[in-house]
Amino acid sequence: MCLGVPGQIVEFLDDTHHLAKAEISGVRRAINVGLLVPDGLEVGDWVLIHVGFALSKIDEAEARRTTEFLKALGSDYDDELRQVMDSRIE
Repeated sequence: MCLGVPGQIVEFLDDTHHLAKAEISGVRRAINVGLLVPDGLEVGDWVLIHVGFALSKIDEAEARRTTEFLKALGSDYDDELRQVMDSRIE
């Protein structure tokens, strides 16, 4: 199953390559935010992430609801987190 997990932008790493660092369930990872560049992002914004790519900007309440729902899925959520954690975007 393909899921997107909420993450919060904590810093921008490389504007040229559209890289930012996001915190996802307590772990920080580099992600690609290129799909959201036209919408604009700031540190502190929440995004929905799938295998290292930010797909959409969401608000904090939606991030909380989505995380609660995903945690209830059990192993599917764990698998998605593992994919994000294993991704290496540099």
